[in-house]
Amino acid sequence: MRLFGVTAVSAILLAVLAGPALAEDDYNGPLQFEDGMYTESWFLQSFLDLHEDLETAREAGKRFVIMWELKGCPYCKETHFKNFADDEIRHFVRGNFEVLQLNIQGSRMVTDFDGEEVEERDLAAKYGVRFTPTFQFFPESVEGLEDRAAKKREVARIPGYFRPPHFLAMFRYVQERAYTSEDFRSYLKRQLKGS
Repeated sequence: MRLFGVTAVSAILLAVLAGPALAEDDYNGPLQFEDGMYTESWFLQSFLDLHEDLETAREAGKRFVIMWELKGCPYCKETHFKNFADDEIRHFVRGNFEVLQLNIQGSRMVTDFDGEEVEERDLAAKYGVRFTPTFQFFPESVEGLEDRAAKKREVARIPGYFRPPHFLAMFRYVQERAYTSEDFRSYLKRQLKGS
């Protein structure tokens, strides 16, 4: 009886400790909303307050990124079925970023960093987002963001579809804060050369 108790406790402890690792390996592909858009089960569930979302990411030791999508967008679908389906990419992004998915034509109300409440489509226009998918990467802290012009708030952007190696490189570029010392092209060139 005692042996069973120790074994059961050990099994429970192992499950608790290994839970996040096991959950990450339990990937079954993207999910599809009723409207036809795709999403990932690990994307940020949000009250659509960008200030809070960035703070939540920072407290978790992660960076905050917005993924803009559109129903029927073939490159958005490609991002889900090819880029995020890649284990290395998914594990890196999931481990280092909180991803908020927004619809470039959506009508949900979002509170911007400056406190302005606007529909998703108006927020996209405010930030000059014209293509899908677009990824907007933001600084590590909300400090001073409300005082900057909308287009000066982000630290990097993926304006359209990037193939998996370039996609992962952009997320690494932001996570490493390489944007503080070089542009993405220079960073990518160095990464591809293996230096």
